[in-house]
Amino acid sequence: MKEDTPYLEIEGGFELSGEVRVSGAKNAVLPVLAATLLVPGIYRLARVPRLLDLYTMLELLEYLGASFRWEEDLLVVDTQRVEGWEAPYALVSRMRGSILVLGALTARFGRARVAKPGGCPIGPRPVDLHTRGLALMGARVEDQNEIWVEAPQGLRGAEIVLDFPSVTATENLLMAAVRARGRSRIVNAAREPEVEFLGRFLEAMGAKIRGLGTGVLEIEGGRELTPPSEPVTIIPDRIETGTYLMLAGLCGGEITVAGTEPQYLEAPLLKLREAGLEVEWEADRVYARATGPLRPLKVVTAPYPGFPTDLQAQIMVLLTQAHGISRITENLFKERFRHVPELQRMGADIEQEGGIAFVRGPTPLRAAEVKAHDLRAGASLVLAALAAEGVSRVYGLEHLDRGYEALEEKLRALGARIRRRREESFAAGRPSWAARGG
Repeated sequence: MKEDTPYLEIEGGFELSGEVRVSGAKNAVLPVLAATLLVPGIYRLARVPRLLDLYTMLELLEYLGASFRWEEDLLVVDTQRVEGWEAPYALVSRMRGSILVLGALTARFGRARVAKPGGCPIGPRPVDLHTRGLALMGARVEDQNEIWVEAPQGLRGAEIVLDFPSVTATENLLMAAVRARGRSRIVNAAREPEVEFLGRFLEAMGAKIRGLGTGVLEIEGGRELTPPSEPVTIIPDRIETGTYLMLAGLCGGEITVAGTEPQYLEAPLLKLREAGLEVEWEADRVYARATGPLRPLKVVTAPYPGFPTDLQAQIMVLLTQAHGISRITENLFKERFRHVPELQRMGADIEQEGGIAFVRGPTPLRAAEVKAHDLRAGASLVLAALAAEGVSRVYGLEHLDRGYEALEEKLRALGARIRRRREESFAAGRPSWAARGG
C-alpha cells in the first residue's frame, strides 16, 4: 500500500457489548433526493446520514441547479432553480444511485441525459429495465455510453412488467409515473422498504399510489405535486442494523441496536436465531447475544423480503465461527464474493464454486492486512478484524465511507479498539462544501 493510504487499525479478540443507534438508510435518502427534482420547491429531510454517497448525490443536484443547507439536524434542499437535465460521467461514475435522477428529470423536463452509472464492482447491473419502462411510457431512448431520453410531449401512463424486481428501476419508473398523464401499473415491482418509503414520500407530495409494499404498483399520474409540508424523516438503515447484530456472535457480549425497524429484518433475524443467537426485538430495538456454539446455516440471497444480498458478506464472517459447514448462495450479484480471498487471508476456511460458497468452521481468525473492494465487503472485513486475535489493517475506506455513518465512533461505544490512520478518506473524498453549515 502507498504510505498515505488511509486504513482502519483494529485490535481484535475482545468482547463487545452495549448499545448502538443506527442512522437513516442510505438507500432510502438517495431516491428521495432524486424525487426533489420532480417539482420545484423546498424540501426538508430529517435523520439524513452524512455519507460519501449522500454528498455525491448533493453535488449532482447542485450541478443541476439545486442548493442545500443544514439547519441543525435537518437537510434543506431547494430545487426551485433547477434547469439542468444532464448528469455527467464525472459525477455519475462515482455512485450507481445517480441513475435515480433519470426518471425525475424526464418527468420534469421531457428529456434527460445520464451517463452510465458506477458504484461498487459487484457485477453487471444493466439499466435496460429503466429505459424499457420509460419507452413504454412514450419516451424515445438511446442507450449507449450515455442514456438519452426524450419525451417532448410528456410521458403517458403505461403497464410495465419488470423482468426482475429491480429496486432502482422500480423507483425510477415510480417517479416518472407520478407525473405521467393517465394511469400506470408496475408489475413485479421491488418490495423493499426503501421503495415503499419513496412511495410514501411521493404521496406526501400529492401523488396517488396503490399497492406500496407489494409487487404491483398502480399510479394515478398527472396530479398536482408540491413539496411535503412537514419535514420527512428517513427510515432506519436495516443493513447497518444487521451488520452490528453479527457482533454478538463474533465477539460475545450483548448487542442492542436502537432506532431501528425490526419488521424490515425478518429474514436476517430468523437466520441469526437459527444460527444459535438469542435474538429479541421490540418497537425500535433489537437485542442479540450468543448463548452457546453457533450452528451452520444455508443462506440464499433474494429480493425483499428474502435474505438481503447486502448482508451476505457479513453473515459469511459469522459462519466462520459456526460448528459445521455452511452454504451461502448469492443469487443477485455474481461478483459479490470478492471478500472471500481477504477472509481466507485471515484464516477463514471458505471454498467458492461459482455463486455458492461453502464455509467450514469454527476457524480461528487471525489479524492481517486486507482491502475492501466494495461497501459490504468492507463491513465484513471490519467484523472479521474485530473477531481476530491481533492487530489488523483494513484498507479501501472509500467504500466503507459510502454507507456507514460514524462507523468507528459507534464501534468504540461497544468497546472496540479501532481507529483511522493516515489521511481521512471521507474528508478527502467529499466536496469542499460538504460540511457547509453542518
